[in-house]
Amino acid sequence: MLFPADVSLRRLLAWLVEETTNYQFIDDILGLLCDRLVEAGVPVSRAALYFYTQNPEWLGARVLWEEVSGKVGVTTFDYGVETTPGYLNSPVRELVEGASIVRQKMSGSDVAELSPFFQELMEEGASDYVAWPLVHSMGKRNAISFATSAVGGFSEDHIAVLSGLIPTFALVSEIRVKNHIMRTLLNTYVGPHAAKQIISGATTRGSGVTVRAAVLVFDIRNFTAMSNSLPGDAVIELLNKFFDTMSEPLVGRGGEILKFMGDGFLAMIPTTEDDACARVLDAIADAEAAMASWNSENSGNGVPIIDYGIAVHVGDVIYGNIGTRNRLDFTVIGPAVNAAARLEEMTKSLGRRVLISQSFVDESKLAGRFVPLGKHKLKGISEPLDLYGLGLSS
Repeated sequence: MLFPADVSLRRLLAWLVEETTNYQFIDDILGLLCDRLVEAGVPVSRAALYFYTQNPEWLGARVLWEEVSGKVGVTTFDYGVETTPGYLNSPVRELVEGASIVRQKMSGSDVAELSPFFQELMEEGASDYVAWPLVHSMGKRNAISFATSAVGGFSEDHIAVLSGLIPTFALVSEIRVKNHIMRTLLNTYVGPHAAKQIISGATTRGSGVTVRAAVLVFDIRNFTAMSNSLPGDAVIELLNKFFDTMSEPLVGRGGEILKFMGDGFLAMIPTTEDDACARVLDAIADAEAAMASWNSENSGNGVPIIDYGIAVHVGDVIYGNIGTRNRLDFTVIGPAVNAAARLEEMTKSLGRRVLISQSFVDESKLAGRFVPLGKHKLKGISEPLDLYGLGLSS
């Protein structure tokens, strides 16, 4: 130790409490903590933080710092990992299930007697390993571990410093993990753009902005009859697959899903960038190709063929909080949204899966990609609108 254990611990605790308040992400704090541990003479060569994310795609994540690279990396774990041999035989499972510490000295150990987890660490040069639970609010248990490649492993002074950090690091990490979970849940339930607005303080009823955007409505045709002929879990699976197939090309090009509406959804792409309308058309082309592939698979598996309608319009929408005093929805409203909804209702009667308004055609400056379908009266809209389909080249 460069300093007595109690001096090193006091300095590190002071840094954790007083100097990390401006760091938003726990991976930054873990990396800086490890750098300071090494400077204080605690020979950490590897540190890992494991926590649950409450993400719809991932069960949890690992933040890993390694001295050899000096970098911090984040790895996510899929749902179901908790049933795999790798997890079941890991120190993390022991800690999550109640262990107060896991210690494994590897120098001088018979490799054959070690678990695969520790065998791998030993092959990477580790001589000692120690891990503790990070107990967060309501008894939620995450974990943190440290390994060293120093000859002889960690000394008792080293362990005293590391163990003394755990209660404070649990508090510091919980704030960041909860912030991460909050952002994840907001992104999941309201979308990334709305989440950013809410986190920035747009939480009062009526707060919002006017945005010019391409508004899209996607819908499954004949869904009621289809849902009556399928088991409930099959209906949910079908809906989720439809939403994935239709939305991923759009979200990947900067679009945002605003609301799921039974068997359809509302989405938009702001038209602030010149290529926004072209991105909409490319997204629709990819979505239709994916739907054709999925329907081809369905036809051979006894699953109903999915027919659908897509409507595209452009206009100014009000993007913000709407609802009661204590229950709000962050969404879009305005005549452009109403027109898109009415336009989608026309797809079936006109025999077109995709209908596009004159305003979108004008905004896109890509007239050659559309087929004119004449003027049509839309319910609730006083004047007939010029409607378009997609040309074969689209």
